[in-house]
Amino acid sequence: MMLRKAGAILGVALAFNLCLPTVAHAHGADAPDATNYRTLIRQVPALPGLVVETIEAGARLQLTNHSGRNVEVLGYRNEPYLEIRPDGVYENIHSPATYLNVTIAHVDPPAHADPTVPPSWRKVSDEPRWRWHDQRAIWTSPQPPDVVNADPGAPHHLRDWTVPMRVDATPLTLSGTLEYVPPPAGLLWWALSVAGIVLVGLLGFLRPRGPVGKLLAALVIGSGVLGLVYGVARELDAGNDTLWSVSGQLFATQLWPTVTALAAIAFATDALLSRKGDGDFAVALGGAAAALFAGMVNAAVFHRSIIPVTWDPSLARVLVVAIIALGGGGAVAAMLRLRASSGTRDQSGLA
Repeated sequence: MMLRKAGAILGVALAFNLCLPTVAHAHGADAPDATNYRTLIRQVPALPGLVVETIEAGARLQLTNHSGRNVEVLGYRNEPYLEIRPDGVYENIHSPATYLNVTIAHVDPPAHADPTVPPSWRKVSDEPRWRWHDQRAIWTSPQPPDVVNADPGAPHHLRDWTVPMRVDATPLTLSGTLEYVPPPAGLLWWALSVAGIVLVGLLGFLRPRGPVGKLLAALVIGSGVLGLVYGVARELDAGNDTLWSVSGQLFATQLWPTVTALAAIAFATDALLSRKGDGDFAVALGGAAAALFAGMVNAAVFHRSIIPVTWDPSLARVLVVAIIALGGGGAVAAMLRLRASSGTRDQSGLA
């Protein structure tokens, strides 16, 4: 029965994912789980209706143009790169930035990406909004800068950056700063997670069995719900602001955390509503899945300072701790109960 439910959940998720090709571009190719580099915007061009913000823990810039005018973003050699027009977004296929800005990792632009050639525009969106990895505003090297290597425990101003823009013949400038922010004490958050698993796991020794089993199911449901909450928070930080785009991206870019959180909720709810009181296996399976794939997969927040959510970073870390503790602890407690039940049956058989 549980395998059929798990298969149904996964099947729905995969079908939903396949039906959403139009929103699959909404995340960057390598949106970070967390980082120690903070990109700040200090000055946005004074054009009514133009909004520029950082998303995905600063990994990308998002520009929304409701000014009614054509806003042009220039590339790394001041060549035309993007045009955000009232009817949508256009990329210059001859700009190297068109290819460099797809990902943080290094790529080699194709041979036709020549910034000295007149622009050739390709429409890439029907909405006047675009998101891109601008290498002027982010740290792209896998190695920290020298100043960070020399003193990793202190904050550092790495550089000021500008992204040139223009409206018609009028030049505009988007500017900001790139900073290094020291990471938190990661061992503290791991210790809290382990302590939470142990404390919840001790419930497996309690009696009577019925009420404790219901409590464990409720805790695992909580782990799954918090996993979904954290996933939604990441999508909101990525600039997705509608129910359709958020739900679509949960399955398009966070498929396994989303599916396992839903499976944990489904399995534990079945155990909670069951009158037989034998749902420990479902609780153990759901709790372990939530702890591993909705909790630990986001554990980078424990040792990085900039988190891809709009909340206070400490609150995000508390949420991930709760997902791991409730799911992992619920799984441990349910397995202890399964072992105790197995021992009781063995003794009854011997008798």
